[in-house]
Amino acid sequence: MCREVDLVILEEAKRVIRVEAEALLALADSLNGDFAKAVDLILSSQGRIVVTGMGKSGIICQKIASTFSSTGTPAFFLHPAEGIHGDLGMIMKGDVVIAVSNSGETEEVIRILPVIKRIGAQLISMSGCASSTLAKAADIFLEIAVKEEACPLGLAPTASTTATLAMGDALAVALLVTRGFKAEDFALFHPGGALGKKLILRVEDLMHSGEAVPLVSEEVLMREALFVITSRGLGITGVVDAGGSLLGVITDGDLRRALERGADILNATAGDLMSRNPKKIAAGDLAAKALQRMEEHSITSLFVFTDTSADQPVGIIHLHDLLKAGLA
Repeated sequence: MCREVDLVILEEAKRVIRVEAEALLALADSLNGDFAKAVDLILSSQGRIVVTGMGKSGIICQKIASTFSSTGTPAFFLHPAEGIHGDLGMIMKGDVVIAVSNSGETEEVIRILPVIKRIGAQLISMSGCASSTLAKAADIFLEIAVKEEACPLGLAPTASTTATLAMGDALAVALLVTRGFKAEDFALFHPGGALGKKLILRVEDLMHSGEAVPLVSEEVLMREALFVITSRGLGITGVVDAGGSLLGVITDGDLRRALERGADILNATAGDLMSRNPKKIAAGDLAAKALQRMEEHSITSLFVFTDTSADQPVGIIHLHDLLKAGLA
């Protein structure tokens, strides 16, 4: 049974989440043509996006800049306090500055506004106060006002920082969609993680090719085919006709089933024991697609072709190759 104090804690947590959720819904309803103008301004800019803010807003600004950069809009965070001590040199004519302050009167942010104008950068302001200094200085103003903070004291930035983060995400995604940014583009900026590997690595990057591909002709006796299966270490061999077209495959499972039937596997030919219509994958397909196909058909290898309409294999990819690459 929950303690009374636990119930109080849970109710408070639910209240916080409801307050922030209501703030986001109100923010969505408040969006107007200025949001579209902000997107157009960023799209037409020949420079970078500079995001600046102090304190908790500054932390949110760092996330916004990071999201922009990873979705096709070059951006970086400028600490306004460092800006007034020399880092304003990072801003160039043609850049777009997104300045964030819930009050719109944060001293460090206000102090850099004249320099931003003098440099020739354009200013998008995010503030909870439409009559603030920051809002009035903006080329485009995006209001992020919230009815109340989730903090019961009304002091700690909570709902307001959530609204700011959501506005930044909305801008980034709107830009992504407008630019036609694709998963492959996203992967270019995320090559090190599991997501990047799934979006970048292709079958041709991981497949075995040349002499490493286990292949035998259909007339070969199984004793020779067994040598190929063993020496290549993949537990499989492909069976090809005289022209090199793949007719079927022989796996460890095929051998076990043949033995269960009482077949004389050493004197049988590869063509006698092969499984026909093997599954294919194209060299240019994503490696993640190969993994999906293996899981779908409960197999551990796929022969690779220049495209799935071709008959002559150019390689083979094994489940172990995908595991080593960190795809599973």
